[in-house]
Amino acid sequence: MERYIEATAFGTSAIIEQFQYHNVEVNELYVAGGIPLKNSMLVQIYSDVCDMEIKVIDTNQSGALGSAILGTAADNKKITGYENANEVARNLGKIKNETFKPIKENVIIYNNLYKEYLNLHNYFGKGTNNIMKRLKQIKAG
Repeated sequence: MERYIEATAFGTSAIIEQFQYHNVEVNELYVAGGIPLKNSMLVQIYSDVCDMEIKVIDTNQSGALGSAILGTAADNKKITGYENANEVARNLGKIKNETFKPIKENVIIYNNLYKEYLNLHNYFGKGTNNIMKRLKQIKAG
């Protein structure tokens, strides 16, 4: 199970890198939903792989909370008292006191593994080796 978590964390790290490459700063990471509330190992791995502190939204109903925040933000400020979704979230959202900080020894290991992940990603997914296209052709018959 841990390897699957690491793989998805590497994917998240790749996404963050793309944001930064295109001049979109990523300064904070928050996670929401039942899994982060129940699985601290998952959140710690993400923190180590992304080398960022992670904060956990403190609700089992993050989808409903997000809908409430966006619904409130969409309404008139005269009715809600809120200017935008960020303001609503600051007032309605709750963050757990516990945060997950990168463990430097793990970060070093994950940085090395991430380089290999990117090599494989590029090898299989970016045309260096067209195996994925060939496999799709075989599947199509």
